[in-house]
Amino acid sequence: MKKYQQLAQQIKDQIALGVWLPGDRLPSLREQVSHSGMSFMTVGHAYQVLESQGVIVARPQSGYYVAPRQVARTAPAPAPAKVMSDETVDINTYIFDVLQASCDASVVPFGSAFPDPRLFPLQQLNRSLATVGRTVAAMSVIENLPPGNEALRHAIARRYAQQGMQVSPDEIVITAGALEALNLSLQAVTEPGDWVIVENPCFYGALQALERLRLKAVSVATDPQHGIDMAALKQALNDYPVKACWLMTNSQNPLGVTLSPEKKQQLIALLQEHNVSLIEDDVYSELYFGRERPLPARAYDEQGMTLHCSSFSKCLVAGFRIGWVAAGKHARRIQQLQLMSTLSTSTPMQLALVDYLATKRYDTHLRRLRRVLAERKQHAWQALHAVMPADVKIHHSESGYFLWLELPEGMDAGELSKLAIAQKISIAPGKMFTTGNAWANYFRLNASWLWGDREQQAIVTLSRLISQLRES
Repeated sequence: MKKYQQLAQQIKDQIALGVWLPGDRLPSLREQVSHSGMSFMTVGHAYQVLESQGVIVARPQSGYYVAPRQVARTAPAPAPAKVMSDETVDINTYIFDVLQASCDASVVPFGSAFPDPRLFPLQQLNRSLATVGRTVAAMSVIENLPPGNEALRHAIARRYAQQGMQVSPDEIVITAGALEALNLSLQAVTEPGDWVIVENPCFYGALQALERLRLKAVSVATDPQHGIDMAALKQALNDYPVKACWLMTNSQNPLGVTLSPEKKQQLIALLQEHNVSLIEDDVYSELYFGRERPLPARAYDEQGMTLHCSSFSKCLVAGFRIGWVAAGKHARRIQQLQLMSTLSTSTPMQLALVDYLATKRYDTHLRRLRRVLAERKQHAWQALHAVMPADVKIHHSESGYFLWLELPEGMDAGELSKLAIAQKISIAPGKMFTTGNAWANYFRLNASWLWGDREQQAIVTLSRLISQLRES
């Protein structure tokens, strides 16, 4: 049991014993940090869990209180189905409209999927790009055709080795960002009309890929605290002739949850039992909080059924669009598919990354990036908690830079998004991450930005718009 779970259970036990009575004010976050010796993030996570369970309630600028008994006994709203199927995925138009509306530079980019680009070592990367621009040879284009630059593939293989994983440079294919790696991987192991498991909610790029490739979706319930529902996953594998499973096991987008090592092992064992390929979207794995980088599910796969996809876009530089897939036995097939589509990944960008990685500054950059993101995410969480209506729940995780906000039942985050865009504020409504309506009252917020008056005023405006929606 994790520390935040231990604290949550301790408080529940105290309430059951009558130490805290309905209506009593609990110790503040700072007081609880002082008493328990736990971090602010851990205590905040425990309180959020208790609030989501109806054990306690938050009152803006007042604190947390033990929920009245009648509130605690209220039957929860019916849970969405654990497994949902869609023979036709039709989501791209909605996603396109939302993303287009937030492209304006004057918009506060809470709906963005990318971290604040000012956190990246752009000057150093530009120097590397200038260096290779002066020395790149005409034949280098041929040399960097699929599977990609040999030195870059070796550098990536060495980073796997640092985690104790045996990944040969020969099975790594360099791609134009992680999305190409994911799409090529999906194409390599499926045919049109096949069933593919995705999380619910899931990264909208997965839904767009299914729509484009004319694949059928099996959506499996995923929770902000615990990740994918393993019982529901087993049910889906038993009920449908699934060919592939597209999952994010670390810092899942949009929820932020990271699966435990035990759950990753269970996941691999279950997929192997059903002979289903895992397409592992692992673009946020470098953005963990704490000392230990979580292993991907690929680390527990001894049968080579996992295609592990990642990139430098979320942790080093977005504009270079350099990703990769450790494809194992599917590497040759993915190279063939890439030659038929994009031909190859940008040669100058590959060479610039090789030059930068040779400076040994990457890990120094990553340590600073993780520290700053953790601080900014915590600051955003506190700021939101102070101004949002009491019945808005803010789910946070100990990695990445997304917060997942839950509006009261019956409210539509899509409508909130339209109102917010009119006020020059973007959010990512829950409908972007599902083929159904289970997450209509949720939205994702990017917390990577340096907090200033603009951001503070934006969340005050969001709070006001939420109140207006409730009244209407």
